[in-house]
Amino acid sequence: MENVAANPSAAVTAAIAAAGNGLQASGAGGERPEDASKQNLAQVTSSIQKTLGLLHQLNLTVSSFNSASQLPLLQRLNALVAEFDTMQKLAEGCNIQVPMEVVNLIDDGKNPDEFTRDVLNSCIAKNQITKGKTDAFKSLRKHLLEELEQAFPEDVEAYREIRATSAAEAKRLAQSQGTLPNGDVKVKAEH
Repeated sequence: MENVAANPSAAVTAAIAAAGNGLQASGAGGERPEDASKQNLAQVTSSIQKTLGLLHQLNLTVSSFNSASQLPLLQRLNALVAEFDTMQKLAEGCNIQVPMEVVNLIDDGKNPDEFTRDVLNSCIAKNQITKGKTDAFKSLRKHLLEELEQAFPEDVEAYREIRATSAAEAKRLAQSQGTLPNGDVKVKAEH
């Protein structure tokens, strides 16, 4: 990704794209809500780009200000205010939630993809910790069953039969209800 300090419009666009999962909109007519959300997001993004262009023009006008450039300055200020109003109205159709960490990264001139990378790395680390705990419990269960089998062989055999019957019943029930063995519901992929 480009250096966001050199191209702030790319940073704004990237932040909006990163937060795109929070979009909500109601489609009119035969339009799907996802299509309306994408259209609203495209309009807001376009308005942001236009605002950034107006700010650049305003900067150029102010930096070389003289009495003859007063009218263009006022016109550009009015255009900027009008575009802010347009952006506000367009933004009402979108519900985009950008984490403050992403905004802070953009303010610091850093790439907002760092936030995504950090979140993924954190999830991977937590997943590894959870997997370690699960493996430890499986090992403990196996060890306990071995010890119990030595002391109570008939009871352990009855327990294993009950577990096998129960697991088979749960699997059959899960298949009939469209759920996975771990209790999650199967989700059909959207095309």
